[in-house]
Amino acid sequence: MNSRKLAILGSTGSIGRNTLAVAKRFPERFSVRALTARNNIELLAAQVQRFCPEIAVVYDPSDAADLKKKLGGKVSTKILHGEQGYLDAATHEDVDMVVSAMVGAAGLLPTLAAIEAKKNIALANKETLVMAGDLVMDKARICGVRVLPVDSEHSAIFQCICGNQRKDVEKILLTASGGPFCNSPASEFGRVKPGDALAHPTWQMGSKITIDSATLMNKGLEVIEAMHLFSLRVDQVEVVIHPQSIIHSMVAYCDGTVMAQMGLPDMQGAIAYALSYPQRLPLGLSSPDFPDIGKLTFQAPDLEKFACLALALEAGKTGGTMPAVLNAANEVAVAAFLEDRIGFDRIAGLIGAVMQQYEPLMNPDLDTILAADAWGRRAARAQLPE
Repeated sequence: MNSRKLAILGSTGSIGRNTLAVAKRFPERFSVRALTARNNIELLAAQVQRFCPEIAVVYDPSDAADLKKKLGGKVSTKILHGEQGYLDAATHEDVDMVVSAMVGAAGLLPTLAAIEAKKNIALANKETLVMAGDLVMDKARICGVRVLPVDSEHSAIFQCICGNQRKDVEKILLTASGGPFCNSPASEFGRVKPGDALAHPTWQMGSKITIDSATLMNKGLEVIEAMHLFSLRVDQVEVVIHPQSIIHSMVAYCDGTVMAQMGLPDMQGAIAYALSYPQRLPLGLSSPDFPDIGKLTFQAPDLEKFACLALALEAGKTGGTMPAVLNAANEVAVAAFLEDRIGFDRIAGLIGAVMQQYEPLMNPDLDTILAADAWGRRAARAQLPE
């Protein structure tokens, strides 16, 4: 296998750090050519010193100056900043695979630019497909680009479908841990503080995705992502609560067969499979000790208690620009909760109020999607307390 030359968009987040851990273990297979972060200058500087990419990007010009100062003359890496810097990293001529791991809607334009530059995509930024799934997947087909899933659930589905015919897929069973409040009554949600919601029982992730996991919005976004990745209707995606997080997802076929992909919770497995597909890497990860685990349990999600999941399913069914508005309102609501501006119990209500105000547009182009995103953010901010 030839060495794959990587650009990692969002290298200081949990996906980015795990991607670099895989690249470090297999230097003969992967070289890192571009790294981007938002403002974690300390960690990005250490990553640049370790991997010596050709370019490194941050958002703010003052952070770029700080990064240059920290690096001194130790490396020859070119330091860029701003949205153009992210686009330059995504389209770098010496890159053949882009790991799209930026947080939120910010990942859409760099990912699209990478596809147009004919770079294969290892996709962790689910918002790219939530906002513009039809447009992104159509562009990937036209450009002959692979979009390989990095989310553990979508990687599981991809692995279960490999070797089978897509037309034989009846539905997918998208598993969810249930988050920290799976067994808590909704009456307690008003007392939930950010620290409580950030205590995920099985996964170590960034703050935004961890809050989304606590509300089950993350699972709703994953439903919409799965629809686009695997050409499914919303009614072909069934969410199943599986607290042990051993089965990462399942695929049900027309003959009644159900195939499951299992493993201990560790993102490196899904990341490595996307990076090395169709080969597998000897990661040395342990397999589940099933006698020790004892039992695997499943339950249906409570859509009244976890209204964010219900809202995402509604947006997925509606289609058009509604998922972009859902995502925009959710990003504003989660940020407000983390800043203690609204309660945990207000997140779903705020998103629902924004969706009720909005009249979605069908078959949108990129400008229409970006306008819907901007509208959703303005409408959500208008719902916040002064």
